[in-house]
Amino acid sequence: MALALVEDNAVTKYPVGLGDLRQKFPNVSFPKSLEGEDLTSLGVVTVNDVDKPAFNSSTQKVEEGAPALADGTWKQTWNVINFTAAELQSIADNAAASVREQRNLKLAASDWTVLTDSPLTTAKKTTWKTYRTALRNISAAEGFPHTMEWPTEPS
Repeated sequence: MALALVEDNAVTKYPVGLGDLRQKFPNVSFPKSLEGEDLTSLGVVTVNDVDKPAFNSSTQKVEEGAPALADGTWKQTWNVINFTAAELQSIADNAAASVREQRNLKLAASDWTVLTDSPLTTAKKTTWKTYRTALRNISAAEGFPHTMEWPTEPS
């Protein structure tokens, strides 16, 4: 249950908690729980929850808007907002950094395969070198950083 302060059918503060009400109305005693209390005489209304709308989380975000009065009931509203170019770039940069970090861990885990004292045969070492080259080139792979395919680790 969410509450809002309303004056002249316009929301002046949302959300409102018990502390806000005690501060705004210092001469009023409030119960510990406001659940089911009728506070309309103070300009306090209950805001009914509304499900978030569908959105594309890759290119959009959802933010709660000010409650709106519809059919005599105050309801929560949601705004679907497209990411800015800067936000999209930041998301792409973070994804690329994450993929590179995973790549570096895979390279570190396979370092032993190309050392001169590695127990692998020359053919196996060549296979591992090819794999490691593919890892180093992952940032040039199609779909990087979101949908590229990792090279298959040799067995």
